[in-house]
Order: sequence, then C-alpha cells, then structure tokens
Amino acid sequence: MAVIEQYFFPQLEDFVTYLREQNKKIQLLFAYNGTGKTRLSMSFKQAGKTEETSDTLYFNAFTEDLFYWDNDLNNDTERILKINQHSKFFEGLPELEMENRIRPLLRRYADFDFRIDYTNWHVIFSREERQNDETILHDFIKVSRGEERLFIWCFFLCIVQLAIDKQEAYNWVKYIYIDDPISSLDDHNAISVAHHLSKMIKDGDNDIKTILSTHHALFFNVLCNEFSNAKKFFIKKSIDGYSLKSTTDSPFIYHISLVKDLQKAIDEDKLFTYHFNILRTILEKAANFHGFTKFSDCMEIEGDDEERNLHSRLVNIMSHGAYSLFEPTEMVDENKEFFKSIFNNYLNNYKFNDVLFVDENVQPLI
Repeated sequence: MAVIEQYFFPQLEDFVTYLREQNKKIQLLFAYNGTGKTRLSMSFKQAGKTEETSDTLYFNAFTEDLFYWDNDLNNDTERILKINQHSKFFEGLPELEMENRIRPLLRRYADFDFRIDYTNWHVIFSREERQNDETILHDFIKVSRGEERLFIWCFFLCIVQLAIDKQEAYNWVKYIYIDDPISSLDDHNAISVAHHLSKMIKDGDNDIKTILSTHHALFFNVLCNEFSNAKKFFIKKSIDGYSLKSTTDSPFIYHISLVKDLQKAIDEDKLFTYHFNILRTILEKAANFHGFTKFSDCMEIEGDDEERNLHSRLVNIMSHGAYSLFEPTEMVDENKEFFKSIFNNYLNNYKFNDVLFVDENVQPLI
C-alpha cells in the first residue's frame, strides 16, 4: 500500500518553500477553484526573483494578461491582439522566428492563422473561407475567447521548448510553473494539451523542474497517467493555512474531507459566507456522480417542493458572491440555520461511512 503523505502549511511561503525543495522533476497539484492556485503560482515565481534575475517561467491568468485586445472601436475593422513587449516573457523573440514555431502547434487545435508585428508588438489573426470555388481571406478577425487562449498557450509552449533546449534568451529558467492552461477548452483539447505537454517535458534532456496545478478533473487524470512517477497532491485551503495530501489520478474522494470541514464549521459555530461555495461544490459533485443535471436535484426535501426551491435559490445566490478565504465574513444567524438544514438534508439523503471522518494526523512543515 502506498504511503500517504500529508502536510500542513500555516503560511503560503511555507508551501512555496516545500515545492521548491522537492527533488522530483514533476509535481502535479489538484485543487478546486477558489483555493488560491494562481496566488500560489505567483508566490512561487516571486520567491525565485531578484532585482537582476528570475528562475521561473510561468503560465497563469497573469500570463494571459500580457496579451490584450484593441478592437478598433472607431472603425471596427482592424482588430489586433496587443503584446506587452516589456515583459521578460518576450525577450529576444523577434530573432527566434516565433511564427514558424507557433504555427505547427496552433494547427493541432484551431483553423485560423496569424502574423506577429514586432514593430508595433501586436498579433493579427486571419481565417480563410471557401465561397463559390474561391478562397477569401478574412483579415483582422476577432477570434473567440477559447481560440485566443489556445494561441497564447501555443505561444507559451514554444517558449517552454526554447527553455528546454537551453536557448540563450531563456537559459535562466530553472522552474516551469503551469496553472490551469485548459480553461474554456473542450475535453478533446484538454486531453491533447495534456498529452503534448507531457511529451515535450519528458523528451527534454534538462534539469528544469515543472509544477502543474489544475482544477480540471480530466486534465489532471491524463497528466497523472502521462507522468506516472510524478508527485501528485490534493490542495485544500482553510483560514488557518494550506493542507497538502498525496493522491492518485482520481482525487475526488476528497469531497469527503470537504464534507468533514463543513461539519466541523457547524459544530464550532464558525460558518462563513464562503462555506456556501464549498457546499455547492459538494452538491455538484454528488449530482454529477448520481447522473443528475442540476445540483438542486441532490437537495431532496420530502413533501416540500417550496422549501427545496428556497434552498436551491439560496445556495445559488450565496455561492456566486465574491467571498474571500483571506478576509472571511461570518454568516448571519438566519443563513446559518438555512445552511445547516441544507447540509443535514444532504447527509441524510446520501449516507457517508462515519469511519471516513476519523481525524487524521497531519505532519506540519514550518
């Protein structure tokens, strides 16, 4: 039986130190949305940055923000994706023929083309269309959000390859940190991205370490299969810090630990508004497992459809608020009672084995 590793980090910096000190070439992290994956990736990057150098090539929401649209609001004709040329991410690119590197990758996922204007630092997208035996080129098109993300992802992959190949402009890279590259992609593209990324990293003969974090179940599963010897962890965030537990390619048993957390919050009368987000996550996982289409289908209240509708609306509204784990707001008493009722009905309808909720010893790393 595999040994389960489990750690607790009171501070984000402790978590970052642990990841940086691992000898494993690949570390895979699974965490639900709202856990703070992007914040973790930025802290990891910052820990390796000085006034003169950096050591982490990273992909996350901030990477995507290096590209931004100019939609030509005056004429609505020449729409371009602008590039923040001042980022270290783009150093030395004009000499590296990036179009020829990006295009073969992009064609795996999309049917549009592009060209990069290095003088004005922007990207122009185009697409060909057949009309009456004639090929018409549509230039300066606005690609979809998913297509834009695919382009940026392919751009990033080419830079990863340059770092792996020890190209001079990227010889500073010691770590590659990738956070959720597949948002807005369908399952087929999620599998393709995971497979291609793993092949690129495994084929590279270098000492660069890679950390990949995601909330996407299928993407994580494929990565685990591709990187069989990688460190695989499930992350949870609480008010007190971060917990890290080794996992397999299917970390979803940990919705049990989320149920346990909610029960503890109820028992200690420490219910905060963000607990509605956790409750909705649990209900959605249950609905998906049992073949329902809506999380409210798992909120069965015998003989009282009106109360069920009320509970459903409350969870829906409260789970869409901007509730922070770092500045938690306690629920008002009325919402606490509603929360307890919804949660207890769920436990009554979907019985858990009490043995699963026995306290586990967690090894602190501080």
